[in-house]
Amino acid sequence: MIASLFVEQMLNGLQLGVMLFLIAAGFTLVFGIMNLVNLAHGSFYMIGAYMFATILQKVGAFWVSIVLAALVTGFVGAVLERLALKPFYRRPYLDQVLATLGLILFFNELTRIIWGPQPLNVTLPGALNSSVPIIVGLSYPMIRLVILAVGVLVALALYLIISRTRAGMLVRAGASNRVFIGALGINVNRVFSWAFSVGAALAGLAGALASPILAVEAGMGESVLIFALIVVVIGGIGSFRGAFVAAILVGLIDTFGRLMFPPLLGDISVYLLMAAILAWRPQGLFPAHG
Repeated sequence: MIASLFVEQMLNGLQLGVMLFLIAAGFTLVFGIMNLVNLAHGSFYMIGAYMFATILQKVGAFWVSIVLAALVTGFVGAVLERLALKPFYRRPYLDQVLATLGLILFFNELTRIIWGPQPLNVTLPGALNSSVPIIVGLSYPMIRLVILAVGVLVALALYLIISRTRAGMLVRAGASNRVFIGALGINVNRVFSWAFSVGAALAGLAGALASPILAVEAGMGESVLIFALIVVVIGGIGSFRGAFVAAILVGLIDTFGRLMFPPLLGDISVYLLMAAILAWRPQGLFPAHG
């Protein structure tokens, strides 16, 4: 009984961790390269969830709906970056915060206008709406295993892209010195636009994956954004490796904290973790970019 409970919560924590990484990786990409504090990043998570629920209802194909939801969210991010956020690249952080807070309100109201105030229900195909035996006495939902597997695969793909490709080199160079890559003749604005779009698509992918297990509703991006910000701070600004390690830590600490401690202490366990790590390493676990 204890062993099955431990394994179940471990899997829950890992699954939450990889989802947080997808959101935090996009936020790290935008903030690390563009120096843009985009609090509306959680809205892309919400858009991805709504897009997935809508597309799945129309076409009935799970994987097609996942891919299309991420692509549509990335496109929305590209349009938003070009039309609304480009003038804020060199503005103070306070201006960026106020502008993106306004975008949060805009997207929340827009989803209520389009889809209504009631949460959407996601009906999974039969194979994904089942459980898989893990150990004796424990059957784990297939959809959660799928979320975990997809999150790990995307994290691995991001690592390979960032560390082994020319695009990844530009990302790392842009995070270190934007003026330098501009002096080398690289179109910085194009790099920024692609980075923002990819970051939005990652958040949309996380929202699409989460929609079968969470309520798809307006405002769902705010709570997860807070956790994503904590992940970025713990891992180190601009560090993808730090974002992954911190996301797994936060996922496990939040899951086991709520299980093992009283409600109040369990709810703040992640914040205690952040305070402890920042007291030890104020720049985060992996402050170096990359």
